[in-house]
This record gives sequence, C-alpha cells and structure tokens, in this order.
Amino acid sequence: MTASDGGPHMNDGAQTIESAALALDGGDIHVCQDGPRNAPALLLIHGSASSTRSWDPLVPLLTGSHRVIRIDLLGHGRSAKPTDRSYALPDQARRAGVVLDRLGVEHAIVVGHSSGGVVATALAEQRPELVTALALVNTGPSLNAFIAPQPDSAGLSQWPPTDEQIRSFASTGFSRAGYRIPPELLDEVRCMTLHTLTATMQATREYLEQQALPDRLKALGKPLLVIFGEDDRRWRSSSADDYRAVPGATVELLPGLGHSPILEDPPRTATSLLPFTTIHAVRMG
Repeated sequence: MTASDGGPHMNDGAQTIESAALALDGGDIHVCQDGPRNAPALLLIHGSASSTRSWDPLVPLLTGSHRVIRIDLLGHGRSAKPTDRSYALPDQARRAGVVLDRLGVEHAIVVGHSSGGVVATALAEQRPELVTALALVNTGPSLNAFIAPQPDSAGLSQWPPTDEQIRSFASTGFSRAGYRIPPELLDEVRCMTLHTLTATMQATREYLEQQALPDRLKALGKPLLVIFGEDDRRWRSSSADDYRAVPGATVELLPGLGHSPILEDPPRTATSLLPFTTIHAVRMG
C-alpha cells in the first residue's frame, strides 16, 4: 500500500486517519481509514459519480465505535480510471472484497449509498462470510422505482462538462432544487471520464435488470437496514417498502430529506445507522 496524500496523519490529535492507494490488478484503489484499527469494521461505499468525500460529514459520527473504511470504486475519485477494465457490479464488489482482505478485515458491516448499496449487495452475495450485515441508504430496490427525469448520463455528453451541466445532473441527488451542492462533489464528477461515468451507471442498470435487490437479499439471510430520505427525487421513497420482503429487515424513512441524507443531515442519518451497526458489529484484534 502506498500513501497517496502523505500517509497517516492525525485528526485533532485523537484518531489516526490514513489515505492510501492500494494496487489491484485492475488499477489502484483509493482507500481511507478512520478510527481505531481494532474497532469493528464498517465499510462505506459511495454512489454513482461520487467518491469517499460524500461520506465526509458522516464519518466523525461513526468513528467513536467503528473502524471506518471508505473506498473510491474503480473509475471514481482518486482511484484509477482505465478504459480497458470491467466496471460490472460483480467486479466492483470483488475489488471491494480484495481491499478488505488486504487490510486484514475478516468481518465487516457494509453500508452503501444509492448505487453503492447495489455494490454492497453484490459483495454480500460473493463473500457472505465477510459481510455480517448490510445498510442501504436511498438505494432503489429495482428499476421500477426510478423516477428522475434523466435516467443516464445523456445530459453530460459534452466532456468535460460545464459547471451548470454538472449541477443539473446532480440536482436530483438532494431534496430540493435550491440545495447548495458541495463544490468538492461537483469536482468528483469532473474528474471522471465520460467512459467511466457511462460504464458505471450502465453497470448498475444491468445488475438491477437481472434481479431486484430484495429478491437477492432474501436469499442471503443477512441483517438489513434500509434508510430512505422521504423526499428522494431519484427513487420513489415508497419503494423502500419492497425491502420488507427480506425477513427481519428494518426500514426507516427520514421526512424532509432527499436522496442524500448522508450529506443533507448527517446526525439524523447516524441516529438511524449507529444502533444497527453497533448491534451487528464484530470486534477485531
């Protein structure tokens, strides 16, 4: 593992934060670790056209009880963006599993936001011994639940896109049209390539077309928490009820929040998430 930003450093003198590049066969994967290394592992997986930065406001609320691990999926953020590698969901999930292996993690709770929840599901399918529980945040259960007017990256066919195009593309990711999208998240779209953007979004569609997530999750028998901003403008929030088909699943709607509660209201998101992750945590070391 090679440090990509100077390696380990300290946050307020309390917890070690490490940012590094992990070399995989498909290209380098950027990894962030926060919190005590012997605490239960919590893997956070971002959504489409996003990165580890989407979790920044939430992470400080989780590190008191967890070793928080974040990755930039291939094609995103500070990870490699090759044109000759697969961006299929099973391959993205396999890479996430390899990252945990390299970090010495034997058990992890996996939390995915939006399409990151689809990757989390694929990882649990591949590595049931590794994933102890799943939490999905505004992850649409099937393509039938999609309501956004722009189903793909067509609005970003010009590359690099203008700031206005990126804002328009990202606007449905929040509860209201006037929400000020953090500029660093707009930068994450800009640093992608048109190929990685279109390939990763197509991969999510193909995976959902093959089988709806509740049907996949029913077969796994893993503890499941579903958190959904009730004012989601991309996925019909009432579709969260589809996950109740999974035995023992907990579904929580957050009124007044949209597709990105992890950014819109991190404390409320943490209030829903932490009891679940604490109950199902497996301590390391």
